[in-house]
Amino acid sequence: MRSNTAQEHGRTDHGTLSLAAARHNTGVPFPHCQDVERGDLTPLHHGVLAWYREHARDLPWRRPDASAWAVLVSEVMLQQTPVVRVEPAWRAWMERWPTPAALAAAEPAEVLRAWDRLGYPRRALRLRECAATIAARHGGVVPEDEAELLALPGVGEYTAAAVRAFAYRRRAVVLDTNVRRVLGRVADGVALPPPSLGRAERERAAALVPEDAETSARWNVAVMELGALVCTARSPRCPECPVQGRCAWLAAGHPEDAHAGRRRTQGWHGTDRQARGRIMAALRDTEGALTQEELLTAAAGGAAPEALDDPARPARALTSLVTDGLAVEVEGGYRLP
Repeated sequence: MRSNTAQEHGRTDHGTLSLAAARHNTGVPFPHCQDVERGDLTPLHHGVLAWYREHARDLPWRRPDASAWAVLVSEVMLQQTPVVRVEPAWRAWMERWPTPAALAAAEPAEVLRAWDRLGYPRRALRLRECAATIAARHGGVVPEDEAELLALPGVGEYTAAAVRAFAYRRRAVVLDTNVRRVLGRVADGVALPPPSLGRAERERAAALVPEDAETSARWNVAVMELGALVCTARSPRCPECPVQGRCAWLAAGHPEDAHAGRRRTQGWHGTDRQARGRIMAALRDTEGALTQEELLTAAAGGAAPEALDDPARPARALTSLVTDGLAVEVEGGYRLP
């Protein structure tokens, strides 16, 4: 008869997966370093969690009284925008729209002005659509169920996992850039993870998440914080890392990024994104409409569009904003929706 003990199922008495089970589940090798190599992931968990207790930033959306809506708003804002810019915007946003119903009732132009310079303003409109759906279909409460979260406008796999973990303390695999980088270095010995998230990487990350729901939530945010503050992309502070003795990348001598040739870097100056940002800034700063000429000049940074290396860029940027629903054409020009 098969045993039902925790060890038979690859778990330790602390509710974590053993190394043998993780290897079996993922097929991905783990580092030959100290306790991890002995087959017990508990020291890895304890090291990261103890570091987090001492060094975690006091961010308002992480506090025990933060609502699921507060967590969802923070996660949307933090996509591609650093914490230092998000925190004041988040505080103002939550004071103005403390519930999904409150945001759903706001005018799109008001929402875009409040989003201000967080970047990628389509996120603001999608968040408003999301709030309207929550208010209409879920009684104004952010759902806990994964499928219901994924059905919300603008909510993808990462955001759904983050809300389930951080708002509802459910066991979930939260994989942002910081988490992928930490796990890639510790477990796989790579400087940076591949540009695309693959199945093996997902399964390896899942194998490392503690089984206990409350511990798993702390683990997810702790690894994320470790990547943001210590295991950074460009200047990692390895001597300060709580798992330096278990890091395959450090043990291998910091090998270079094997995927460097596959990464696309996005510039800013002289791009359509910069032109779009200039147009949005001009529209946010006026209550009425601006003429096409005014907006094209704004997109060109105050210069005549024909003087640019790409004279069609300002008009292209304006057209794309209209297509995305971020600007509307009215009599005499354009305004926010």
